[in-house]
Amino acid sequence: MRIRILSSYTGPAFATALPTIPVYIYLPTLYGVHLDLGLTITGIVLLIARLIDTLTDPLIGLLSDKFAFRNNHRKPWILAGALIAGIGIHQLLNPDPDAGIVYLLSWSITLYVGWTMFAVPYLAWGAELSSDYHERTRITSYRECISILGILAAGALIAGATFMGWSEPKSIGLLAWITIFAGAITLPFLLFLVPDSEISRARVTNTTKTSVLSSVKSLIKNKLFVRLLSAWLLNGIANGIPAVLFFLYLDNILGTTETQRAIYVVLYFGCTVLAMPVWLNLSKLIGKHKIWCWAMVIASVSFVTVIFLPEGSFIFFGVVCVITGMCLAADLSLPPAMQADVVDYDALKFKKRRTGLLFSLWGMSTKLALAISIGFAFPALDLLGFDPSESDPEGKIFLVVIYALVPVVLKAITIRVIWNFPLDKRKHDVIIRRLKSAHR
Repeated sequence: MRIRILSSYTGPAFATALPTIPVYIYLPTLYGVHLDLGLTITGIVLLIARLIDTLTDPLIGLLSDKFAFRNNHRKPWILAGALIAGIGIHQLLNPDPDAGIVYLLSWSITLYVGWTMFAVPYLAWGAELSSDYHERTRITSYRECISILGILAAGALIAGATFMGWSEPKSIGLLAWITIFAGAITLPFLLFLVPDSEISRARVTNTTKTSVLSSVKSLIKNKLFVRLLSAWLLNGIANGIPAVLFFLYLDNILGTTETQRAIYVVLYFGCTVLAMPVWLNLSKLIGKHKIWCWAMVIASVSFVTVIFLPEGSFIFFGVVCVITGMCLAADLSLPPAMQADVVDYDALKFKKRRTGLLFSLWGMSTKLALAISIGFAFPALDLLGFDPSESDPEGKIFLVVIYALVPVVLKAITIRVIWNFPLDKRKHDVIIRRLKSAHR
């Protein structure tokens, strides 16, 4: 694939990644504290919005597959989703002074629905841009690399605005405008320079008469999809638990400063970006599923050492951040490329292409993994008696075990699930030949 097309496709990932930090981290504080809604009420409202958001994923996936637009069937969904999400992000991060529960709920739902309308067809389109086994890994690697750069840019923008004396709400509002501007710049390149693929055109002719009910029922018969999705969910929880407990661990175990925390975050994601080409090239030599497993092994061996780190082990923890950050690149780039291959297997087995539906469930499991991580980690700590305001040695042990040991166990299970994954390059090439033969 030419770099012009690849950069045009991956460019919008930068814009969609920019508001990740404000929406996940700062939004509760913005409404719960600055607008005085209260943290409990704000949390409940955001939870309701997230539940609705999760339910819309398969709906959008089904609709984007069922109602196709010839010659540019993904583009109208992406454009509509971007416009809706743009309005939602502006209103949500630039609230009126008297914004209340209804305001927060309505604009949160608007943002999440628009985001899903954009993300599901966008990911599905990425899977359809190429049928080549290795080229798909290249596409996902570029896309996830651009996303990480967007997250880093957002953190730098907020930090810079705060350093200049801007208030937190004002900084977040500025980021909303920058997100809209970045989307306005990158989206036209996606819509006008990235061609619709032969795979997606074949999908239009093959799925317009497909029953929605039969599509959903037949998913459980696709054992490769169920297996890969299970591994993705388990590994997502394994990555999510340390993410939600990251600052608790740094504050209560290592005793870091705010500057050190920022350095660790930049180090972690920076190494993720730098390692993308490494895993891309290794996957060509060993195969996607095998190199993903080895990345999880390396991450687990590195991360389990965190259990034994004493207070003040800043340099050693920095080394752990480097290694696990590099392994995160494999977590982000390889499984979606494997999912694209499974979509081809699904098309051959069930005689219909439903890329949108399968990737919508992929996105749904991503959100579910984060929800489970939060829903498990904090209640478990509370149940075990951990109190961040007290220096209780036993409580700190529980924090370390949940932060480091539980994720390693989950990754070990994931490795077991995916180690002998049967869909390799040779078998995928056979699938592609049969699909092309069927569409002649």
